[in-house]
Amino acid sequence: MDVRPHRKINRKKTKEIKVGKVSVGGNSQISVQSMTNTLTTDIKATINQICMLEDAGADIVRVSCPDEESTKSLKKIVKEVNVPIVADIHFHYKRAIEAAEMGASCLRINPGNIGANDRILEVVKAAKNNNCSIRIGVNAGSLDKSLLEKYKEPCPDALVESAQYNIKLLEDNDFFNFKISVKSSDIFLTVKAYKKLSKICDYPLHLGVTEAGGLLTGSIKSSIGIGQLLMEGIGDTIRVSLSSDPVDEIKAGYEILKSIGIRSRGVNIISCPSCARQAFPVIDTVKELEKRLSHIKKPINLSIIGCVVNGPGEAALTDIGLTGGGQNSNLLYLSGVPYTKVPNPKIIDKVVELVEKKIKEKK
Repeated sequence: MDVRPHRKINRKKTKEIKVGKVSVGGNSQISVQSMTNTLTTDIKATINQICMLEDAGADIVRVSCPDEESTKSLKKIVKEVNVPIVADIHFHYKRAIEAAEMGASCLRINPGNIGANDRILEVVKAAKNNNCSIRIGVNAGSLDKSLLEKYKEPCPDALVESAQYNIKLLEDNDFFNFKISVKSSDIFLTVKAYKKLSKICDYPLHLGVTEAGGLLTGSIKSSIGIGQLLMEGIGDTIRVSLSSDPVDEIKAGYEILKSIGIRSRGVNIISCPSCARQAFPVIDTVKELEKRLSHIKKPINLSIIGCVVNGPGEAALTDIGLTGGGQNSNLLYLSGVPYTKVPNPKIIDKVVELVEKKIKEKK
């Protein structure tokens, strides 16, 4: 049940490309990405982390390829995982060629640091020969020197001009299976660059606020930047860049998508901040429910409200709702209909039981 009114987002229709088995752009759902932080040469650890990310809901995973040993490791890694792998390439174009040959589904190249045009063309050739897509990854922190001389500092026009130059370079070489990002750690610069780029090109856009920070600060900055763009219909795939466990990036990505009604996964808990009217310990209850229900993958809405001020109204809009009423008179709702009263000590176990039962019914 989800009768909450969602404002219709008129998403810009971009060209559809393929990143392995995942479609990006066009009518495809917005995909959620992350990146491993293991040494790629530690094949076992990298595979384990990719599997954890996949279990958390990652559609695509990026892997660093700083040296030849890392790119060669991709051959074993891609065979052991289900999600498409993007090879992250910086400074040396040969790593991109090797990654394509080892089975990467996409090559992320930063034109500002990969070298001369002839090297980029060699990368394009390798991508074509290996059915590999490309992400043009323009970043405010590594713009081409000529652009910095022209604009004096990173700015939206500089990021977009870099993107345009590289779009033309790929198109002139009959290559169209690519997406683009124009990232900055500055939210305003990022948003303005993506808006400008979206107006002048139809290729899918990979959204992100780069180097956003730790779990809390980075999630907030990313939510503001990515969320604003998504609400304006811009964006086809996202990554929340956090100085945290990569799994947190996937969780944050889904929370952004859930919050604006684009894509749901797992339990969506609507809860009050608690106050003197609370009939049970709301904060502790929500924390425990988040832990106990973290394994749920199917979307379900749950409201946990400490008193009768907003509780009944929220319960009417969710699959399962709890309204605080006192030690033995907290009221549970199913699909907006009063179901049973539950005492404080049994709240968590009863809610978990009902959620798991509801999930089984949805299968």
